[in-house]
Amino acid sequence: MARVQSSDVIVVGSGVIGLTAAVVLAESGRYVRVWAREPAEATTSAVAGALWWPYHIEPEALAGEWALRSLSVYKELAARPEETGVRMVEGVLGESRLDAQGPWVAGVPGLRAATAEEYAGTGLWARLPLIDMPVHLRWLRERFLRAGGTIEARTVADLAEAEAPVVVNCTGLGARELVPDPAVRPVRGQLVIVANPGIRTWLVSTDPVAGTTTYLFPQPDRLVLGGTADEDDWSLTPDPAVAARIVERCAALRPEVAGARVLDHRVGLRPARDTVRLERELRPDGRVLVHNYGHGGAGVTVAWGCALEAAGLAEGPA
Repeated sequence: MARVQSSDVIVVGSGVIGLTAAVVLAESGRYVRVWAREPAEATTSAVAGALWWPYHIEPEALAGEWALRSLSVYKELAARPEETGVRMVEGVLGESRLDAQGPWVAGVPGLRAATAEEYAGTGLWARLPLIDMPVHLRWLRERFLRAGGTIEARTVADLAEAEAPVVVNCTGLGARELVPDPAVRPVRGQLVIVANPGIRTWLVSTDPVAGTTTYLFPQPDRLVLGGTADEDDWSLTPDPAVAARIVERCAALRPEVAGARVLDHRVGLRPARDTVRLERELRPDGRVLVHNYGHGGAGVTVAWGCALEAAGLAEGPA
């Protein structure tokens, strides 16, 4: 049976937020097209760390709900890590306490204070989803295509170009010009990719005096070292001096990193906003526009929760 045109949805954006929303919509029976300016592997999402944790995202209460819904999905996907890119990995969040987290923390099984052997300072031990983003993005795309969706390479200059009953705006930093929404701004993150010297657990450590966050994320074929959080910095060019400092900070936490062979340098621009914009807008012509952007560095963490909510907002008469 042919799908009716009235069920058409166009999702603008092919990062983790856009592809996850597209999967949920397509699997609900909608005919969904993704308009992608660039392949998923070239998006900011592909550069992400990507550890599940509601990191610097507002509104906190809603973000916690979105994150827990996503956690439930990632736990299931972790049963097939080679296919989905999702693994459950142990690690420590340094300079963190249970009583400093939001109510959502009660939904994270096994979360506890780190022992002195696990971390030289105050921290939280957790077993969390750690996602190999290039693998995960490919898997999302394939799942979407299997659900009957299509992907079109297209650069959008105006959201009005998307002539469909429902349009879902998952353009991330692009929303700054497309909406336009000047509240969206870049937070630049630089990473160093090295050959893994045998590290199996992840670690995040924050220096409140220096204002830096240092992290080590072991992926199957590499070790991701980070990072930076430079607000309003649009540069996509890796800075050698910054890279050297990242390696130095990581080696101070895990000495075996010193001298590890460097495989790559990466830079991504997180689409930050004071609060995530996830809402329905009814256009004068009766069409529905659902905004789903502004997730900063927590897009992976809340992707499934936001996708489910966006799909709900897309329902109803256009």
